[in-house]
Amino acid sequence: MTVLIDQPMWPAHNTLWSHLVSDASLEELHDFAARCGIPARGFDRDHYDVPAERYDALVAAGAVPVSNRELVLRLRSSGLRVSQAERRGTA
Repeated sequence: MTVLIDQPMWPAHNTLWSHLVSDASLEELHDFAARCGIPARGFDRDHYDVPAERYDALVAAGAVPVSNRELVLRLRSSGLRVSQAERRGTA
């Protein structure tokens, strides 16, 4: 069980954002986020959006840095990935 984080590269709200995911369970992800003070409003179906300023602290707390590609592959293989069709409500 691992919490993963990709590099901050997603622009929004005048900053860059990372994705924080679990490769095992949403419970693990929510527990890690709560321990690190990530607000629940940052959760988006299968990941938390976290601003670049939090990246180093999350890695220090145990999140494993991975590429965006690796993050998506691991999320898919865990069965936790929410597809774009599911996000749109067309799945």
